[in-house]
Amino acid sequence: MFILKKIVEVTNVTKEYGELGAVSKALKEVNLEITEGEFLGIMGPSGSGKTTLLNIISTIDKATLGNVRIDGMDITTVREKEIAKFRRDVIGFVFQDFNLLDNMIIRDNIALPLALNNEKPDVILKRIDGLSRIMGITQLLDKYPYQLSGGQKQRAVICRALINSPKVVFADEPTGALDSKLSMEVLECFKRINKELGTTIVMVTHDPFAASYCSRIMFLKDGKINGRLDSGGNKKELFKRILNILEFMGGTGDELL
Repeated sequence: MFILKKIVEVTNVTKEYGELGAVSKALKEVNLEITEGEFLGIMGPSGSGKTTLLNIISTIDKATLGNVRIDGMDITTVREKEIAKFRRDVIGFVFQDFNLLDNMIIRDNIALPLALNNEKPDVILKRIDGLSRIMGITQLLDKYPYQLSGGQKQRAVICRALINSPKVVFADEPTGALDSKLSMEVLECFKRINKELGTTIVMVTHDPFAASYCSRIMFLKDGKINGRLDSGGNKKELFKRILNILEFMGGTGDELL
């Protein structure tokens, strides 16, 4: 029997802020497993801990208690220098803010992670060519970021996140700065790389429409996992089910901003 590989394993993760006598818990003994090739969404009201969870499992922040394993490595026990290399080799990031360098053309922005790793130019160009075709930005590679729309910039960011062939891509509100049309373009790109490249994607979003693109959604409330939904392949039906759960949790759509 074929067993799906666990790419991320979160075990009893707790995150505390403050000092003794005034401690608040952003996460409370969270357990979560993400399988290779999954497109997971994380949702919840403001203050539920969803971004804190993403930051911890993506190595940006550290848990107070508990363990996180990515591709078999327990990232809670390794040194910062090793984490930096692990981050470059295994993880891709896509954020709401594009973080493209305005003084570099898009091709060079995308190439930057591989250039910093001293990869051969022909390898870099081959990867850029393949990814830019998938993302539909081949004609934009010689332009500067200020010449692109928000959706085009985000597709370039996705290319940059994928250039190292990461095991998992973490996305924090990737459509938060985009209008509905551009959001749909970016989400279709995420779906494409998930299906065509088999890339594991973990996305935090407040937007039920964005979440409807996911294969599974975890809902957080008060620092704990409060529910889950699995996609049955019908995006419209999943969207309705997401709205029902968010309403039950105390907010829907824009109320969760």
